[in-house]
Amino acid sequence: MSHKTPTDQPVTAALVVIGEEILSGRTKDANTPYISAHLANAGISLREVRVVADIEAEIADAVNALRQRYAYVLTTGGIGPTHDDVTTDAIGRAFDVPVATNEEAVAAMRLQYRPEDLTPTRLRMARIPEGAALIHNAVSRAPGYMIENVIVMAGIPGVMQVMLDEVMPRLAKGRPLQARAVRVSAPESEVATPLAALQTAYADVQMGSYPFFEHRRYG
Repeated sequence: MSHKTPTDQPVTAALVVIGEEILSGRTKDANTPYISAHLANAGISLREVRVVADIEAEIADAVNALRQRYAYVLTTGGIGPTHDDVTTDAIGRAFDVPVATNEEAVAAMRLQYRPEDLTPTRLRMARIPEGAALIHNAVSRAPGYMIENVIVMAGIPGVMQVMLDEVMPRLAKGRPLQARAVRVSAPESEVATPLAALQTAYADVQMGSYPFFEHRRYG
């Protein structure tokens, strides 16, 4: 499959959101809606999202399961400088490859930090699994990376967005996904039968019902 030529075949993706702060509810996940919208515009259908703790084995298991099922797996979070940033080691484990300091990543970080500020802690962000291609980051310079069909990005939304923009041209594209909302002021039970008939008649179109409660009425 070409990485640039649109295809009529479905191009699918999964997302692994990594971080105890997401699971605990302390931090709201702002990345999933952004990623989903950008993938849809490129004709890539986001089919599954998993939220995983900062546990190396669990991240590796999730990535290995998903990369067999989908064209792409994206991850967010866990590539920072602290002890609980274990995503890179998890990716190395998933692919059974060593992780080492990447000189290209170090050179990029030198654009951001003075030599005396490029501490061993910060250099943790230059550790990259063998065989991965860097995803450059103009915000903080510490890169993400892509290894086979797995795309590893930062969890900070502003940094993740820059990385996603940088990696998108490398990905295979499908036909852009289009959506339309139709507001119906009737209870869901009343539209269920005609909606099912429409879905049967137009099997290639994904339809759903999303009820709301407004002004003491269901729709």
